[in-house]
Amino acid sequence: MKAKVHVTLKAGVLDPQGKAVHHALEALGFAGINGVRQGKFIELDLAETDREKARPMVEDACRKLLANTVIENFAIDFEG
Repeated sequence: MKAKVHVTLKAGVLDPQGKAVHHALEALGFAGINGVRQGKFIELDLAETDREKARPMVEDACRKLLANTVIENFAIDFEG
């Protein structure tokens, strides 16, 4: 089974990479984009096949390593 983790900055946290991408898109002529927020996508290939058993382990991995929970949120989706 795969766990897909989406890590995004919390609201109110400055996102200089997102600003740079936004300015680059404007320079390339993409109009109508009001803002860009950049994040991370992490895919974990798990041996566990039970989502209810896998969720606590993946959440723990997010809190300890994959996300900086002071400034980032994370969301987990399972596939398979």
